[in-house]
Amino acid sequence: MTSKPMQTSKDNQTLNTQASDTQTPTPHTGTATAHPSASLSAASLTMDSLIDAQVAFMQQWLQQQAEPMAVEAWQWLGAQPLHKYVSADDLQHLINDWLLSQPMSDVMRKDIRDILHTVIYHPVNDNVPLSELVDDTQIETLANYVGSHDEQRNALIHTLVGNETFADLLTQTLYHAINDFMESTLDKAGGVGKLMKLGRSSFEKATNRNLDEKLQTYLHRNIKDLTRRAEANAQAHLSNEEVARLLITGWGRIKDQPISQLQTYLNDEPDHSSIDHIEASIQQSYNRLRLSPYLRSLVSASVDTWYANHQSDTIASVAASLYIDEPAMTQLSTALLPVVHDALESTWLTTHIYNMLQAFYAQPNIKDGFVFSKD
Repeated sequence: MTSKPMQTSKDNQTLNTQASDTQTPTPHTGTATAHPSASLSAASLTMDSLIDAQVAFMQQWLQQQAEPMAVEAWQWLGAQPLHKYVSADDLQHLINDWLLSQPMSDVMRKDIRDILHTVIYHPVNDNVPLSELVDDTQIETLANYVGSHDEQRNALIHTLVGNETFADLLTQTLYHAINDFMESTLDKAGGVGKLMKLGRSSFEKATNRNLDEKLQTYLHRNIKDLTRRAEANAQAHLSNEEVARLLITGWGRIKDQPISQLQTYLNDEPDHSSIDHIEASIQQSYNRLRLSPYLRSLVSASVDTWYANHQSDTIASVAASLYIDEPAMTQLSTALLPVVHDALESTWLTTHIYNMLQAFYAQPNIKDGFVFSKD
């Protein structure tokens, strides 16, 4: 007695028609699972009782074999080469057509904001210094890098000393200081002060120029010249070691402050939250970039590079680079066993197994080989 598996949809339709000639009972999953051979204990055997017993046996067997089967399945899958099932185009479509084509959902964005708020304002930040986030060696490496590169060092000195905006700010500051000093001094000088104010008025009328403007012009011209000289002098005399030392010294002044000190630069009001603004800004940039040809080109080049490096590797080797190995999969499968057991006992799976076996026995070469009692 041989069994020929179903091959085509036409065959399926034929078998379904044949199976419909007999009444299809609802499988009694609870009874069958508890007593796999209960329906076979009777003197007479029907097709329905045989199927019920087989369904129960398959469920019980799979329950017992779920864990070793999961390990064996991972061993088999891990031994397969990556290129057998995944191509570079598959990865391109996954990233471009699924990940990048869809904006981040509002639910996920809210979760990100809430998690950031929890992390930033967590009480533990009051007792942990900034040096816990950044190691001293990292600062030293960065400082030595900046100090040892003339271009970066000169850019830093220009930003600190030779910045034109800084010169303008210093000009205005000095002007207001001098003006306030002169006004307060003249008010206290009595008649001499009034005479000096009269002389100032006469000077402005004779030269057709405002003394304040002349003073600002003078300060601006000279201060800009002074800042240029100071920048040139700093670039000429500040050694690489001194620049690095300045950066390290600056870090040393703040590294012992608690991480919560960063909260002073943020606003936590409900209607004006810094975290909300930061997250919204990041989302705006992401939404602009995710569909841009620029990012697509970078993604394409990155995927091609990665795939060229790993296409001949086994899936297990690729997974191992993410620290996913057989012990990890064993632990995962053990954690998922309750889900597997519940799925095996579910009504939908029981019904599918029942229908599959019913279709199997409805095949003419199987059906004609059995003689079932008529109920």
